[in-house]
Amino acid sequence: MNTFQRNESKETLFAFISAGDGPPRGDFPVQKKSPKLCGSNYPLSIAFIVVNEFCERFSYYGMRAVLTLYFLSFFHWDENLSTAVYHAFSALCYFTPVIGAIVADSWLGKYKTIIYLSIVYVVGHLIKSVGAIPSIGNQAVHVILSMVGLFLIALGTGGIKPCVSAFGGDQFEEEHTSERSKFFSIFYLSINAGSLISTFVTPVLRGDVKCFGEDCYALAFGVPAALMVLALGE
Repeated sequence: MNTFQRNESKETLFAFISAGDGPPRGDFPVQKKSPKLCGSNYPLSIAFIVVNEFCERFSYYGMRAVLTLYFLSFFHWDENLSTAVYHAFSALCYFTPVIGAIVADSWLGKYKTIIYLSIVYVVGHLIKSVGAIPSIGNQAVHVILSMVGLFLIALGTGGIKPCVSAFGGDQFEEEHTSERSKFFSIFYLSINAGSLISTFVTPVLRGDVKCFGEDCYALAFGVPAALMVLALGE
């Protein structure tokens, strides 16, 4: 290559740079930014995630607040059996997050895992509520429906537990670290608020409202089921 050719190559490269162009780099998809909440740096989707978590925690702790009384007064189990089943259910709820994490990481991803297991969660609540209606079947039918419902609830609540907070954090762009930190504070506030309110509300629904001539466990379980349906809709 002579001197003239070398100078021409340099001028061509300088022309690319000065025009704001560069060498061809291939076609890359442009990532669209998610809509923001009220003009802030908070993604709009996190509002739905926070409401979803409030409803989910309300449904879980609201149901669990009257569960032992349900065993004692509706099934007429003794205290030992009622306590054993209650703790077995609680233990299962804390074991199933392992399943949810495996499904999300190796198969469905966080979003689909949340959706599918939330459907399982809703079905479990509905079966549990139906099992608390005295006019449906005999004692054996009530026990079977309640145990199936509790199993599905444990699978749903545990399965989505490792996914929801991480999915919420994924909604933020890398540079919005302070907003992400505040989101987690609000997120855990919604968890505690839902848990606290439900612990007061569902015992009132059970004791102060009468249905079928006795304490209304169907309503006490039905309201958390309705909140979980709302959470799924969010």
